[in-house]
Amino acid sequence: MNHKERMLAGLPYKAWMDGLAEEQLANKKKIREYNLCPPEEKERIDEIMRSILGKAGSNLNILPPFHCDYGKNIEVGNNFMSNFNCTILDVGKVTIGDNVMFGPNVSIITAGHPIHPDSRNSGYEYGIPITIGDSVWIGANVVVNPGVTIGHNVVIGSGSVVTKDLPDNVIAVGNPCRVLRTITEEDRPYYYKDRKFDVEDY
Repeated sequence: MNHKERMLAGLPYKAWMDGLAEEQLANKKKIREYNLCPPEEKERIDEIMRSILGKAGSNLNILPPFHCDYGKNIEVGNNFMSNFNCTILDVGKVTIGDNVMFGPNVSIITAGHPIHPDSRNSGYEYGIPITIGDSVWIGANVVVNPGVTIGHNVVIGSGSVVTKDLPDNVIAVGNPCRVLRTITEEDRPYYYKDRKFDVEDY
């Protein structure tokens, strides 16, 4: 395999080999255009982002600035919303489901480097895929580390560092991120802590 094939297979690879640096440069140009696009040019904004991502569903809303390595290794479902300053290092595949929301400064990091300094200084790095399920809300300043799978209907508290998989239907917080509790039907009437909805269409 060449180094691009090794990268996509989750094997050690060198990021400047076999056309990878050129692909990153081409993507950086698109990212720059996206981040500097006038906010009233909504159709152009959508067009540029869809040219960056590998796959995107309906109702795509990513607020600039946004940064990623390649873009084409990112797939998002319907109704994806990301707040300001999202970073996705997509040397490994990133798969995001439907109805997912990111707070500001979320980082999705598939990339990593060897622990031992000699191995790290060799220039080899790796990318391990990340999968995020449907109806997930990831709070502000959360970091998701390589290889993590986040289940459906998960809420991750702000400032968390997610190092391990999370099951469906949980609130998880902390560094390292741990399950706090399960989300149940008893949570439905509340919009924030002990504050109940005063409307009927939630």
